[in-house]
Amino acid sequence: MIRKLTLSALAALSLTAAPALAAGVTGHVEDFAFSFEGPFGTYDQMQLQRGLQVYTEVCSACHGLKFVPIRSLADPGGPQLPADQVRAYAATLNDITDKETGEDRPRVPTDHFPASGLANAPDLSLMAKARSGFHGPYGLGINQFFRGIGGPEYIASILTGYTGEEKEEAGTTFYANTAFPGGWIAMGPPLADGQVEYADGHSNTAHHMAEDVSAFLMWTAEPKMMARKQAGFTAVIFLIVLTSLLYLTNKKLWSGIKGRKLHA
Repeated sequence: MIRKLTLSALAALSLTAAPALAAGVTGHVEDFAFSFEGPFGTYDQMQLQRGLQVYTEVCSACHGLKFVPIRSLADPGGPQLPADQVRAYAATLNDITDKETGEDRPRVPTDHFPASGLANAPDLSLMAKARSGFHGPYGLGINQFFRGIGGPEYIASILTGYTGEEKEEAGTTFYANTAFPGGWIAMGPPLADGQVEYADGHSNTAHHMAEDVSAFLMWTAEPKMMARKQAGFTAVIFLIVLTSLLYLTNKKLWSGIKGRKLHA
């Protein structure tokens, strides 16, 4: 498996603010238009497959997905890879120690993705739910109804928010990032135009790659989102029908009584 630069140390410590940002100020999060947003939004299967490719070739050298079963890549509503491709992909990942034999063996679809390769690299399995890009007003989170979920927007904004400025403090290089709280992040820009060659010929600019991998990380955090939306829609329809039937029943039962004129 090809290994490249890390995705983003989303949990890295920020020390001082960027020139354009005061210390502690929340960074600017761009409002990306993801296909899965809204009550009727759905995952884009091809985008999830492209995001998996970006994760594999760029992110997985440092960041893991230890809570994600490899077999879920074949599930409906996700990347939905053929079973043979899932088996082949599992075999390309790092070997795993068998709990029964104690020996290393290749991974199979029933195993999970590897954990992070670096101690300070956060696991990305649930990162899209752990981060919130939009807030307020008054802590109510209403902005998320109008501007999206927030987590994937935060990740994509981090990946595209580098300004090119650098500084060194205590032997560590920090990079200016307009989306990271405080303005400086301890990881260099992980994406560059043309870094990943998509099989479907889709545009592979850094902006598009950031969108794709953020959508994929949203799926790893919410793999059953489509099923949940469908169940919720079905429940709403059922409640509407039930309410209508109860109203008509109530009207039928009381029509004879409410229609009478009371005489003193």
